[in-house]
Amino acid sequence: MINEKYIRVLFVDMNTGKIRVELREDLMAYLGGVGIASRLLMENMNPELKPTDPEQPIVFAIGAGAYVFPVLTKTVAMFISPLTGELGESYAGARMAMAMLMAGYDALVITGKAKRHSYLSVSTDNVSVRDARAIWGLNVEETGHTLRNREHHKGDSIGKRAIIRIGPAGENGVSFACVCVDTYRHFGRLGLGAIMGSKNLKAVSIYGNRSIPILDHKKYFKVYQEIYKKCTSTDMMAKYHDAGTPINIMPLNQAGGLPTRNMQEGSFEAASDICGDSFAEKNLIRKMACTGCPVGCIHIGMYRREFDKGHEYEAINVSYDYELIFALGTFLGISSTDKIIALIDVVEKCGLDAMSTGVCLGWATDALKNGYISTEDTLVELEFGVYGGYIEAIKHLSDGTNAFYRNLGKGVKHAASKYGGGDFAMHVAGTEMAGYHTGYGSLVGAAVGARHSHLCNGGYSFDQESTKFDPDELVDKLFNEEIERCMTNSLVMCLFARKIYDRPTILEALNTIGWSLTDEDLTAIGRRILREKLLIKKALGFKQKSVKLPKRFFQTPSMNGVLNEETANMLIRKYSEKADELMNEAL
Repeated sequence: MINEKYIRVLFVDMNTGKIRVELREDLMAYLGGVGIASRLLMENMNPELKPTDPEQPIVFAIGAGAYVFPVLTKTVAMFISPLTGELGESYAGARMAMAMLMAGYDALVITGKAKRHSYLSVSTDNVSVRDARAIWGLNVEETGHTLRNREHHKGDSIGKRAIIRIGPAGENGVSFACVCVDTYRHFGRLGLGAIMGSKNLKAVSIYGNRSIPILDHKKYFKVYQEIYKKCTSTDMMAKYHDAGTPINIMPLNQAGGLPTRNMQEGSFEAASDICGDSFAEKNLIRKMACTGCPVGCIHIGMYRREFDKGHEYEAINVSYDYELIFALGTFLGISSTDKIIALIDVVEKCGLDAMSTGVCLGWATDALKNGYISTEDTLVELEFGVYGGYIEAIKHLSDGTNAFYRNLGKGVKHAASKYGGGDFAMHVAGTEMAGYHTGYGSLVGAAVGARHSHLCNGGYSFDQESTKFDPDELVDKLFNEEIERCMTNSLVMCLFARKIYDRPTILEALNTIGWSLTDEDLTAIGRRILREKLLIKKALGFKQKSVKLPKRFFQTPSMNGVLNEETANMLIRKYSEKADELMNEAL
């Protein structure tokens, strides 16, 4: 907690409804965010049980400085992933970090399975497990509307409350079901929604109304203003507010690093039709920001959907970004902004991770064309560029309509193991690929990353920046950046702001709210957190050197040419040696 010497953790047992609060001085060594969440996951998980076993924990944690400084807006969720069977780690913005801070909790640990369909209500002075039978089965949008009316706190909760919830995909145990946070943000990857569904937990409502103590207002306000000005008066964050992350479409396409049609190609002939400028001109209606962020990078797009004959239309609003345009656009060959928004809308309502959904459907389209599966499996025709079949397939995937969709709902790696087509099942260690085929940095970075995300170490950026390939240099960059992001994700900082929050700024900010840290302390914290993650993965049986990458990664040219499988495996081995050394350290 701010200006305290302990971390305040709320424990909730969904089975019994019992709660307890612990004040943990020892967790201060992990700073906050992903650090304390990793430690709490290690303490409360059971490697012998399935990820969806009721006793396996969900951990939510906010960072040191959350909401108190600009762009420290995210909450981290840690769990055992039902998709990969190993470390699950996901981040979401919106209001949740603020709500947890104002409710008085740095972390929330949820275990057990409720006896009936339930949701959890957390506030400053009350925690209760409540009946959710009336909202079980509702989609994400309907659930949010219902709970906003129910959890109103006498009208005082506007801006102080967050509601996270799952859709039918989470209820049905789809291994990459997501959790929606305050409508436009998500715990997207690795299947937190399925874990909540396995606990009969439809939603969590968090409300807080306490004040935040700042002991040295003069120093705090000076640092706050400096950071705020960097966010709003420089070009460090300008691109995220302007066109947003879809601005990446054209550069990646021109460089040949944009995965297209299940990564049969590295560029899309209709990229200009679905780039950031096209979305802005055709669909953008407003920009929003997470609470505590002055930037406004959330881009909301609209299209008109005809729902009945006689010119009966409704307006559909969804948030869009680069990853969604890749997964539900180029990866499926969709060349219309309206059609991509229509696909995003269905994914949102079902409560699915958009990236995994798009990659799974890309494989299914390829597998159907090549005879590994038939329309008896898919129930609809799937063809690159034809979005109508994908609309229906997403609904079948969410519902688990038949054996094929239940298998596909366990991820593309699992589906390919059942039906074949593993060479073009585009996953990395069981996690569906991200939207970058830029070179060894993106591929190896995802393979060795703690959660197999492109955001673990930003390997794709090294591919785009480097002028020559040096294996040892690349491994060092990936390893050191992963350590650095473990530290910054203990704040928890939006990664868009990583240039703003350099180390001097981090130290100056934290030391105005009760910390007393040095640059060496930040390095030690980062190493301690990464070591904790690696030990979790080891306890769960993950073996880095056993990772096998699909052949298509080495067939379709990247923006840095055709990749060599032996070279990729060599880089993974080099990284593994550094990771093993870290695990053997006493930190």
